Amino acid sequence: MAHPKRRKSKSKTRMGRSHHAISAPSLSDCPNCGEKMLPHRACPSCGFYKDRQVLAVG
Repeated sequence: MAHPKRRKSKSKTRMGRSHHAISAPSLSDCPNCGEKMLPHRACPSCGFYKDRQVLAVG
């Protein structure tokens, strides 16, 4: 099997990990109540998804 000929430096190792950071989730506004919610999911505050009630929130 092939092996690396030289050791990878700390700089190169860290450069490879530069895209591993966690980003904040994108939030959209609920068209019914205006609260922030995750896209493509029912709104946790009013229970609406795509203009219809899908969760009983009460």
